[in-house]
Amino acid sequence: MRFKKVYLEITNVCNRDCAFCPGTRREPRFLGEPDFLRLLDRLRPWTDYLYFHLMGEPLLHPALGRFLALAGERGFRVILTTNGTLLSEAEPVLLSSPALHKLNLSLHSFEANAGGSLEDYVKQCAAFAARAARRGVLINLRLWNGDSAARTGWNAENARILACLEAAFPRPWTPSRTGERLAERVYLDRAEIFDWPDLEAPLENERHGCYGLRDQIGVLCDGTVVPCCLDREGELALGNLLTEELGDILEKPRTRAILEGFRRGEAVEVLCKRCGYANRFRSTP
Repeated sequence: MRFKKVYLEITNVCNRDCAFCPGTRREPRFLGEPDFLRLLDRLRPWTDYLYFHLMGEPLLHPALGRFLALAGERGFRVILTTNGTLLSEAEPVLLSSPALHKLNLSLHSFEANAGGSLEDYVKQCAAFAARAARRGVLINLRLWNGDSAARTGWNAENARILACLEAAFPRPWTPSRTGERLAERVYLDRAEIFDWPDLEAPLENERHGCYGLRDQIGVLCDGTVVPCCLDREGELALGNLLTEELGDILEKPRTRAILEGFRRGEAVEVLCKRCGYANRFRSTP
């Protein structure tokens, strides 16, 4: 068994306070190099793609360049998800790394925070996207703030954002599976806003599939293994990769029960039954 991707959280600290993101109650932490190396070695047989993300802003990590280099030396292709506010400082590190495969830029984060110039922000992100694409990096410009059945009104600035993108990447744009292709290796990814899983949230649906443990897992910055990228508190802790092998963690009864439930379209854990994101995959068998 191999995973399409593994989310490896290198920090749970963020420089923004987005209204759509619940944050985490965990102790602020930056993953150190010795633990990072141990996690890389234990993940290498299981995936080729590492996402330096789960919670937190990865561009804040002072050893980001070193981590990219170490991951690349072991044959990983790295994907980063960022709010884009630190791109100017991080660009030399990012664009000099052969390991960087893709960058997700969450443009919807601007509206969820007060202050600053939207035009300057989008212009900076678009200019970086163009330069990164020329270096062979895939760029996903995310607008994950569309109205949903449960939440509306978080996309008032989208028209201005799109106007800025049009100035940087003139139309026509090519339709893609989740949005539009703006230029070579540059994509606009659109989706509805969603509610994060929470033990105190209303019951969503016990019948749904999920990609957790099927094509992805998450590893928090303390080594805790979780089924997916949305378990921000480690509520579904399956083990710790700093002290256990992943193969052993995947064979535990709780892990097997979660996976088998997803395969038959059933959420067996309370947290999974209260996951708004899973509404996107209700039809998943």
